[in-house]
Amino acid sequence: MKIKTATLGYPRIGKNREVKKALEAFWSGKIASESLLETVKEVEEANWKTQLDTGIDKIAVGDTTLYDHILDWTFRFGLIPERFQQFSGLERYFAMARGKEEIPALEMTKWFDTNYHYLVPEISNEVLTADWSDFIERVTRSQKILGKRAIPIVFGPCTLLRLSKLEVNIGKAISVLIPLYINLLTELKSLGITEVQIHEPALVLGDANNWKQHYQTVYNSLSNVGIPLNLVTYFDDLGENYSWVMDLPVNAISLDLTRGRNLELIKTYGFPKDKRLGVGIVDARNIWQIRPEEVIPKLETIKDIVSEFEMQPSASLQFVPYDATREKQLPEPLRNVLSFAEQKLQEVVFLAQKITVCDSECNHESLTNINRNNDQDQSKFDANKLTVTRYKKDQKSIETAWEEFRRFSPTNQKVQQQLKSLITKDFERNLSYDLRRSLQISLPAFPTTTIGSFPQTSEVRKLRVRYKRGEISQEDYQTAIKSQILECIKTQEEAELDVLVHGEFERTDMVEYFGQQLQGFAFTQNGWVQSYGSRCVRPPIIYGDVIRTQAMTVDEFIYAQSLTAKPVKGMLTGPVTMVNWSYTRTDIPRQEQAYQIALALRDEVTDLEAVGAKIIQIDEPALREGLPLKQEQWNQYLSWAVDSFKLSAGIAKPETQIHTHMCYSEFGDIISHIERLDADVLSIENSRSNNETLYELTDGGYSKQVGNGVYDVHSPAIPTSEQMLSQLRTGIANLPVQQIWVNPDCGLKTRRWEEVIPALKNMVSAAKKLREEANLTKGD
Repeated sequence: MKIKTATLGYPRIGKNREVKKALEAFWSGKIASESLLETVKEVEEANWKTQLDTGIDKIAVGDTTLYDHILDWTFRFGLIPERFQQFSGLERYFAMARGKEEIPALEMTKWFDTNYHYLVPEISNEVLTADWSDFIERVTRSQKILGKRAIPIVFGPCTLLRLSKLEVNIGKAISVLIPLYINLLTELKSLGITEVQIHEPALVLGDANNWKQHYQTVYNSLSNVGIPLNLVTYFDDLGENYSWVMDLPVNAISLDLTRGRNLELIKTYGFPKDKRLGVGIVDARNIWQIRPEEVIPKLETIKDIVSEFEMQPSASLQFVPYDATREKQLPEPLRNVLSFAEQKLQEVVFLAQKITVCDSECNHESLTNINRNNDQDQSKFDANKLTVTRYKKDQKSIETAWEEFRRFSPTNQKVQQQLKSLITKDFERNLSYDLRRSLQISLPAFPTTTIGSFPQTSEVRKLRVRYKRGEISQEDYQTAIKSQILECIKTQEEAELDVLVHGEFERTDMVEYFGQQLQGFAFTQNGWVQSYGSRCVRPPIIYGDVIRTQAMTVDEFIYAQSLTAKPVKGMLTGPVTMVNWSYTRTDIPRQEQAYQIALALRDEVTDLEAVGAKIIQIDEPALREGLPLKQEQWNQYLSWAVDSFKLSAGIAKPETQIHTHMCYSEFGDIISHIERLDADVLSIENSRSNNETLYELTDGGYSKQVGNGVYDVHSPAIPTSEQMLSQLRTGIANLPVQQIWVNPDCGLKTRRWEEVIPALKNMVSAAKKLREEANLTKGD
């Protein structure tokens, strides 16, 4: 029996970030929309051909996007809020994504527990006009290249609603959407499509059982179309929903076997004989090569229980870079155990081949020890006339690579001893918040500041590139960086901000910068993944124990503070964010990795204090996104996550004001844990959420200071002073004056100076007007 292979999605930015570059060129007016769309088409077709050449039997299509795949489906189903109705075409699409003039964009938040951001649909209409012509064109084009292998991805109606802001009854919304989905599936069936993947990741959420009736209503209706449906889930197990999900009238169900307890559920409850199992056995969220001794026994178990199954990644491969073989500068022992998207395709094919060979040629016991000539496997694909990129390692060579890697990255005994020696007082400030507040720096009412970064212009980016290439000396590079810091300080003083930052011009990324100065981190050259829209990041790889060998931010702080009498914040990235935004080790818990980073940051806090820092910001924007998808597991995660932050900041003197920043998060259900961070000032996103984030804090009785994010930095629109003043008045109505700070909702690195300067001046003007209205002066 030949085990078939499938994919659930693929990276969509291009190997060299072609889509990002085309988007930004389009936005700046350098290219026309036709050129942008052609670039996206070229990247999409290259992705299809890569999967085809690797030998994948069922290739998921339709996930390519100009900005965000959830926005795409929002757009296709006509879920257009009234404020965008005045626009059409791409102008409407990008207005929803980025805002336009005084019109706010859709709210942005994290996609489950990943570092990808999606745009939150707003559903208030009960009459919709759908247009999925772009999707049909894409599917039709894929059929010309892939033939019957093309399997469209359709975003599931229940997950779409579950992740939306709903102003209509859920049942009514479903009744409106079902006919549209039926029409779409009917049209796909008429094209000769043999199967459709319907992605419903919300099935793994802890509250999915509350939606049981809605799922049953939807799939009882959609199954009548008569096109085979593969119900795709990922990121966790189905939990208590397993039994009723198995009964839904679909042809296949795809499960993530790299996270959660899905394998245990299969062993306990079995799997329906009338359905096919999509075995998500290759981890789509991390970059480590498979370990056959761990993976193959799982496949043995599945083979004994499930009558029909296919091999596939655990989720879309959009969360990993394209190709590990391009990383020529990584140490060979590390590179040899990495697996990016192309390698994961090969692993899927490799595992399917091994199960196929074993089924026909070996007894059950020999499966875990199989080490056959891959030329024999290759012939199976030659029969299909494909140019197969054969997986180049057998089980023995994989094991050897892991052995070499372990020798390359030994345990650091000093770090291990530090962890063992930690005591309770290491996690606590010397004085309570109420006692230390009076010792900290005196500022005007509604003090103004920014989150940290300032525009990363092409000049700054070129400067870093030249330095990395060795075209300029370290001395010349540092001189140029200081010039940027000087101008940044001048700009902030001219805008009359109260607390300044140095601008972070030396930093490509808030995690990468610190990881580059810590042992135990590795960095790729081409390992880009999409965060949102055109925003791409290169997540670091944590491969060994983390060690700080020298100060990381002190020199830039000293220089910036020497330029002004106003306080300059020391800027650090917190341990939880560094863990959540990195590819982490799988041999030790994430908690231990976070504690190791916290110990390094603890030393940095001490060094910053020693050179005069009165305010130190330890950013944790990713704290919430690391929450397990099932609420019963939250406390365990939040316990160590909060403790990691407190370990970083606990060393600070009472007179040092500790700030933290969290963006695009919901706080209402974790407010007690946010309070336990014991940060003196918490800055938040509060612009796209229409003050909902602020209300969550105030309703929860948050007692410390709050930086009210008064404008959306992810939009090119420049907010007026009156707009920000209106939001600040909402703050006053919900928080004591003494608790309110004024700041943008996130860092300014993605914006242009001509947008930043007037926006900050308007923000300061709003704060001044508020002081006048409240008749407040410095120290009140």
